[in-house]
Amino acid sequence: MKDVETFRREAVERIRAAVPGNAIVAASGGIDSTAAAVLTQEALGTRARAIFIDTGLLRAGEVEASRELFESCDLKVEVLPAASTFLSALAGVTDPEEKRRRIGAAFVRLFETEAERSGTHVLVQGTIAPDWIESGGALRDTIKTHHNVGGIPRDSTLTLVEPLRDLYKDEVRALARHLGISKPGRQPFPGPGLAVRVAGPVTAERVEIVRVANAIVEEEIDRGVQEGKLSQPWQYFAVLLPVHSVGVTGDNRVYGEAVSIRVVDSVDAMTATAAPVPEEVLRRMAERITRTLSGKVTRVLYDLTDKPPATIEWE
Repeated sequence: MKDVETFRREAVERIRAAVPGNAIVAASGGIDSTAAAVLTQEALGTRARAIFIDTGLLRAGEVEASRELFESCDLKVEVLPAASTFLSALAGVTDPEEKRRRIGAAFVRLFETEAERSGTHVLVQGTIAPDWIESGGALRDTIKTHHNVGGIPRDSTLTLVEPLRDLYKDEVRALARHLGISKPGRQPFPGPGLAVRVAGPVTAERVEIVRVANAIVEEEIDRGVQEGKLSQPWQYFAVLLPVHSVGVTGDNRVYGEAVSIRVVDSVDAMTATAAPVPEEVLRRMAERITRTLSGKVTRVLYDLTDKPPATIEWE
């Protein structure tokens, strides 16, 4: 990327040239889409309509945190509740690639409807380089289908405008700082949400289990950072595994699920290193997860795998 001010100015000009009329903007609350939304608002003003879709697959407090982020950027963003749409689309699906395709299709169909209401066919989204690189095409293997790339149905009526397409995560964060976006180093959250942190079938109950476990991981890592026990990781979260194991609650046998904790350091999301976490912090997370989700989660594991050979997310 050139210097950020040059990029900002040229991106605004490109958006104006690409969008002669109205546009809708996919605003997920992440840094990528927020930066794209800020640029689009600067370029189009009231001709841009930003939409945040509440998929029901979000982290605890994500809707509220996203509202605060948007307000800090003076972004006007509509919240569209759509939990039932996404859970219905994922019913009975266990294959990770199929999950991502169905989530991408659900997003697109909702955006198509909203675009028609706004008298446009243009969708601006915060796609960045790792998204299309990992989604495959040409001579590239498909590492995983990103919902905003390979998950878009071929018959979609939308025309995509992607002002950040050639940037990597570290470059987007530099741009976000330049644009005055609060918390530019906020840890990434996948567009498909908790659906790709629920390995195996996605149900409302399993999503809620991983939502609770994920919140505990975030709280305890943040606490450990504040206490000086570890440096700030790049990303940290919980994954619900598609296995059960025997546990004990009091004198009773239970047969609960397993959760894996994932903490990594990265710069551009193309590679990552499993971060060292003090045993004290790991034990606090395990104790809180199994106590809070008593009878539902009986085992907590820690993922020590780098990227490669693993990806950052499990699915």
